[in-house]
Amino acid sequence: MLGTYRDVLDRPGALAFSGAGVIARLPMSMVGIGIILMIESLHGSYRLAGAVSAAYVLAQAVCSPQLARLVDQHGQARVMRPALTVSAVALVALVLCATLDAPVWTLYATAVLVGATIGSFGALVRARWSHVLSDPRSLHTAYSLESALDELVFVVGPILATTLATAVAPSAGLVVPVVGMVLGGYWFLAQRRTEPPPHGRRPVGPDGVRARRVSVMRSGGMVVLAVVFVAMGSIFGATDVSTVAFAEEAGRQALAGVVLAVFACGSMISGLLYGARHWVTPLWRRFAIGMVALAVGVSLFVLVSSMTMLAVVMFVVGFAIAPTLVNGNGLVQHFVARERLTEGLTWVGTSLGVGVSLGSWVAGSMIDRQGSHGGYLVVVGSAALAVVAVLASLRTLRAGNPDARVPAGGGPDDPPAGDGTRHAGTGPGAGDPHDDGAGPGAGAAGDTAGPGAPEPAVPPDRSAPTTLPVPMDVPGTERLAPVADDTTTG
Repeated sequence: MLGTYRDVLDRPGALAFSGAGVIARLPMSMVGIGIILMIESLHGSYRLAGAVSAAYVLAQAVCSPQLARLVDQHGQARVMRPALTVSAVALVALVLCATLDAPVWTLYATAVLVGATIGSFGALVRARWSHVLSDPRSLHTAYSLESALDELVFVVGPILATTLATAVAPSAGLVVPVVGMVLGGYWFLAQRRTEPPPHGRRPVGPDGVRARRVSVMRSGGMVVLAVVFVAMGSIFGATDVSTVAFAEEAGRQALAGVVLAVFACGSMISGLLYGARHWVTPLWRRFAIGMVALAVGVSLFVLVSSMTMLAVVMFVVGFAIAPTLVNGNGLVQHFVARERLTEGLTWVGTSLGVGVSLGSWVAGSMIDRQGSHGGYLVVVGSAALAVVAVLASLRTLRAGNPDARVPAGGGPDDPPAGDGTRHAGTGPGAGDPHDDGAGPGAGAAGDTAGPGAPEPAVPPDRSAPTTLPVPMDVPGTERLAPVADDTTTG
């Protein structure tokens, strides 16, 4: 298994930008919980802490896709360097405003500015892999690796933020995100050799007029993915808050973060195992199976009666997270032109983050009325919605293919941008994006590919469940989503 990952990391510049990307992604698991812990400690109000954290999450949800669109048009370094500077300065300003007891509106203003400019380094890293690698097997491995690294960030980040905020100083939990943002972010953006080229010029129509650039959300498939990822995010957000409440009821509050870290560890391990193998079952089918498995698994939380049992169940259920997120993000490549990949991935990651915040808020309200059991009922309800959304949209997900993607510019009648060579194979050996891998050398559906089997192409962003010990009555934190593999063959 290690040899598979070593092969992709040996590519020129790969280890450097992947490593820098991990450091730059620390804020995604630390800023939300860091804001909550700092403001609650300094102002004594979970309500204010949750509201400021929610302002940060919503600003990120609204602005990250717009930043991603600019990145696709003008390049990663040109857009993200100034954005990163503003975000880091705004985060420092937020710490100062909270520490110096500045007016409450300054907390909201600085939190919104941080969220609006922080961007999505998960999407940037995966876009680089898509640029550096052309072999579908290598792409599948690279994106699965990034999904596992996302999980690592969500294991380490919340625990580190909580420890610093409680043992050092209330604002200390936000120091590491600032350092990670600056050091990791600028190190990543300084690596120009692996940066994907910008695609700023829109296609020119027959009348000589440049086509209007439309949103990737004009694609029905992208709308489906966004809805499903909101529901998935709600599962994660409600699970975080409910687990904290369950631990409090059991008199083991200190174990809440550990149990949630175990949840993410299961996902991290499954992500590494999933990326080390190559699959011939269509991507849309793997996504649907994974979503059903995840929904069934998280529905068991409501039946658990002890912290030990909860940890065991969460570890096992965690194995369904990374592959499902990988497959869901992989479907983005079917609906979005290659030149719009960063924007498409960011929309999916943003949807997950919105779901986390929504799930935390609804679960917190239920917990106030019914205890942790009420919170886990929200988990069950979110899982049911996710499954219904997936199963009701299988036709749309299956129909997604590179020839029907939202073009880089213009309306639906414009031809797709890009050469499409990676996405639509033709000639002998080219596979249909929806076949089951039948043919010489292909394994049975769901089997790993053997010699000569059609190999799915792979695209690119993640995430994983937030593993944050968040208060019961406040929105949760954001969560980006992984990416990793595509079913088209070439």
